[in-house]
Amino acid sequence: MKVLWNLVLLLFIAIVFLFLLRVVLFKTGLIYTVKKWWRFIEDCFHVYQFLKVPEFNNGMQENQLYRKVCVYLNSLASIEDSDFTNLFSGKKQGEIVLRLDPNQVVEDNFLGARICWINEETSRNRTFVLKIRKEDKRRILRPYLQHIHTVADELDQKKDLKLYMNVGRDQNSSDVRWRSVAFTHPSTFETIAMESDLKNKVRSDLDSFLKAKQYYHRLGRVWKRSYLLFGPSGTGKSSFVAAVANYLSYDVYELDLSKVLDDSDLKSLLLQTTSKSVIVIEDLDRFLIEKPTAVSLSGILNFMDGILTSCSAEERVMVFTMNSKDHVDPAILRPGRIDVHIHFKLCDFTAFKTLANSCLGLKDHKLFPQVEEIFQNGASLSPAEISELMIANRNSPSRALKWVISALQTDGDGRGAGSVGRRSCDNGSKRTGEESGEPSGMLFREGTHPVKEFRKLYGLLKIKNSTKSQPFDLAAGQNDR
Repeated sequence: MKVLWNLVLLLFIAIVFLFLLRVVLFKTGLIYTVKKWWRFIEDCFHVYQFLKVPEFNNGMQENQLYRKVCVYLNSLASIEDSDFTNLFSGKKQGEIVLRLDPNQVVEDNFLGARICWINEETSRNRTFVLKIRKEDKRRILRPYLQHIHTVADELDQKKDLKLYMNVGRDQNSSDVRWRSVAFTHPSTFETIAMESDLKNKVRSDLDSFLKAKQYYHRLGRVWKRSYLLFGPSGTGKSSFVAAVANYLSYDVYELDLSKVLDDSDLKSLLLQTTSKSVIVIEDLDRFLIEKPTAVSLSGILNFMDGILTSCSAEERVMVFTMNSKDHVDPAILRPGRIDVHIHFKLCDFTAFKTLANSCLGLKDHKLFPQVEEIFQNGASLSPAEISELMIANRNSPSRALKWVISALQTDGDGRGAGSVGRRSCDNGSKRTGEESGEPSGMLFREGTHPVKEFRKLYGLLKIKNSTKSQPFDLAAGQNDR
């Protein structure tokens, strides 16, 4: 009995000792300190090499490897064990995303070798420093970098999109930079008010572009696609840009020309853009006509299709928006600079039904015939104006439609027929496509079949008193790609 009691007592003492040891080790960080000193001693017996991966090269062009390393490191589980880690809310509810902190050290293991990454950041530069044993470099460096490329490409397919905005120079830097925020615009091709046939043509054109890398290179052309969106304000041009970005899963670069000091800054910003992105310049006609910035017409033309365009990243979509292209220099609109012209009209009955379905959940209603008749009589408003009326009265679809009818009969009277309404822009910038001589829909400046294009060009040359060629219209189903 006494022996049993002694055993129980010894077991109790052992449990208490282990508990106290655990408290001492973990609460005081002793294990962490021991590991740190052990690695320090181990490092004294090895020769290390440090390889830098800067964010930009000497020409201020973004280093694609830097971006891939950043994506890769942010995905590592070891980032949770680092001394400093930033926490951000993710897109999904309750999701927490970890991001690197300046001067943070992240460890990785590959093929049995221990690798360290140091995130060096200063006011002007950001660099990843790879710390690797010299004896492991020859064996693992190339496979490891290929592994980073593979993982980053896989993560890019699931990445959160970003919206980049150019910022002006500050006192600490003489360089222009992009600043990014999360791009969460919900617009899709299903939600924008656009004719179904036109939506399908745009999607088909984008799909064709994505598969055309070898074709573009065989022609000796940069793999990019450019769109001109023109029409009155509130007709959905910005929503269309967001829908394209979401459809392609591309980041968006929104360029504000008023913050660009000269052509050199414009070139620098272009070189900093990445592949798989949508580059947007809104209200280009205003900048070209009013000249509020020091950027020249030549600088804008070079931005659109100059040598620097081929030096920067490929697989990009460039989008330019205008209220009207009547007074724009034809050099801006020539084929090669603008591939596709899309006219955004004031709302018609087809677009109205799309809005009614999206905003009110209505596919049909007893008031629809009355609305259709008003549209047929030439009245119209912008899709933004009509959708606002629907959203404000979304709890009562019938009341919402009555408000739309009332607005069309007053503010929208005759607007669709070309007269200038209360919200129309000056100088006729809100004229419809029919009034300005432009066919509605999607117009391609780029030929798809050499023989057919020659015939079209020959037909245009035979037109008397023709001063410039007109884009041909694929709305009739002439897209052979």
